[in-house]
Amino acid sequence: MENNRNLLITIVLSVIILTGWQVLYMNPKVEAQREAARIEAEQQAAQAPQPGTTTQGDAAIPTPGATSGTEVPGASATAPAPVSREAAVSTGNRIRIDTPRIGGSINLAGGRLDDLLLKDYRVTVDDNSPNIQLLNPSALSDGYYAEFGFVGSATSGSVPGPDTVWTAESGATLTPDSPVTLTYTNENGLTFRRTITVDGNYLFTVSDTVVNASGQPVELRSYGRTTRMGQPTTAGLYILHEGLIGVTGEKGLQEIDYSTARDDGQIKPGKSEDGWLGITDKYWAVTLIPNAGVAFDPRFAFFADGRERFQADFLTDPIVVPANGEKTISNMLFAGAKEVHVIDAYESSKNIRQFELLIDWGWFYFITKPMFYLIDWLYRVLGNFGLAILATTVIVKAFFFPLANKSYKSMAKMKQVQPALMEIREKYGDDRMKQQQAMMELYKKEKINPVAGCWPVLVQIPVFFALYKVLYVTIEMRHAPFFGWIQDLAAPDPTSLFNLFGLLPYDVPAFLLIGVWPLIMGITMFLQMRMNPTPPDPTQAMIFNWMPLIFTFMLASFPAGLVIYWAWNNTLSIIQQGVIMKRQGAKLELWDNLTGMFRKKPKPAE
Repeated sequence: MENNRNLLITIVLSVIILTGWQVLYMNPKVEAQREAARIEAEQQAAQAPQPGTTTQGDAAIPTPGATSGTEVPGASATAPAPVSREAAVSTGNRIRIDTPRIGGSINLAGGRLDDLLLKDYRVTVDDNSPNIQLLNPSALSDGYYAEFGFVGSATSGSVPGPDTVWTAESGATLTPDSPVTLTYTNENGLTFRRTITVDGNYLFTVSDTVVNASGQPVELRSYGRTTRMGQPTTAGLYILHEGLIGVTGEKGLQEIDYSTARDDGQIKPGKSEDGWLGITDKYWAVTLIPNAGVAFDPRFAFFADGRERFQADFLTDPIVVPANGEKTISNMLFAGAKEVHVIDAYESSKNIRQFELLIDWGWFYFITKPMFYLIDWLYRVLGNFGLAILATTVIVKAFFFPLANKSYKSMAKMKQVQPALMEIREKYGDDRMKQQQAMMELYKKEKINPVAGCWPVLVQIPVFFALYKVLYVTIEMRHAPFFGWIQDLAAPDPTSLFNLFGLLPYDVPAFLLIGVWPLIMGITMFLQMRMNPTPPDPTQAMIFNWMPLIFTFMLASFPAGLVIYWAWNNTLSIIQQGVIMKRQGAKLELWDNLTGMFRKKPKPAE
């Protein structure tokens, strides 16, 4: 019974920790995320210019050492004047971007990509909600952009950087079928010809050809950077990384939180010849993919001089352009939604090392990613992610059937020896030690595992957390509807018992959002436990009585898809357990246990 007691202690502590984490941490986070989404929708809806405001350009201030050719040029340290997004985008000459999935423009000042809209995604589930604006001009308080340029040498003359105004063909538009070409010629006879292409998803290719007519070799360095003004609102959960990220050099994957970057200032992983680096959100990312085979120094940085900003950048080793010759270097930029199939396709077709890690699959990716592929395949067959989750549950149940079958058979034997257990309790009375020894001898004789009923739940916990990860981090689940009131499987059930599921005209606090599906889950869990005989140990009985209620509150603010999975899994378990026990000739205790809850218990004899 020592092992039994240890298991019970473990279960109790786990429930207490999970409940405290949910009530004190998760629920406030959910409330904060909803408020942030509301504010974001309001901000992106306000597109009209504000009267009396002026724009302020991003006058680049090279960081110390930039003129020596050893640093990437820095961003503006000056706080912008208030300006609307529409006014900021209308400033300067721009090349329009128009693809089936993205829209926006490229600023000819710096050749900067600072205006990018995702056509397939909106801020909320409302069809009239604004589209996601991924990149914004630096004149805005939430400026976010990416650019490529050069760092010159003593013989190069001026080279394209943040202030350079490129020349482009009038009326040019960047589409998957029509690349655009920018040109710039400096005072020393160097001509820079930049060709920008974009595919049908989110990948830009920037090819810079440097033609040297100066009569002598010229040394240059190529750089790329993505810069974000200020710190964005994040989920702040340990299961998800948001911030600076990259895979370079021998260190491989680097995940740097905003707080870590703020504390460290600059993080330099070491020289690399392949890989990628950038900034990631929960569902979106902007990453630089330097020219493979050209050595570069990656860097993650935080700057606080006047205007706080985070930056991921790289600077190549010197590139020599021969006299009267030319040199071409191509870099790529990913800016868009972190769709699994798109990311995987880029990794294989563009040979981008471990690009799949841009999606935070977690430590158990060997479970999480296959589960996503299974759900996604079922979605393509069934046409609904909710139905795909239900079908996945059936497959998982079939996979664990041998273990569950063995467990339920043991539980059926447990019911058959209930009379013998009652005799032991009556025989030894208050002598708990002899009771325990006699029970263990009976269990051993009948080959019964007294905690067999726990195993079907325990072995599915990794699957449960893998599904939680899939629902939480994959954009395919974002705003995916089920049926009825569930319009987003990745969000909690929006209804609440405490306002009669919306019939009463008031909102309830986050920790009281006990919706329909959490209640269904709690009821099915309660019924599943009531199919088993009441544990002889009072502590066990108390735990099993309270667990459905605790899990109902605990899972109420989890993604609705996860709660639907758990409720459906419980329902299948009830059916499976009933069939197996009937075949074993064991009595189903469900009705007796339910009626016993309301039966008056006899008073103990005095």
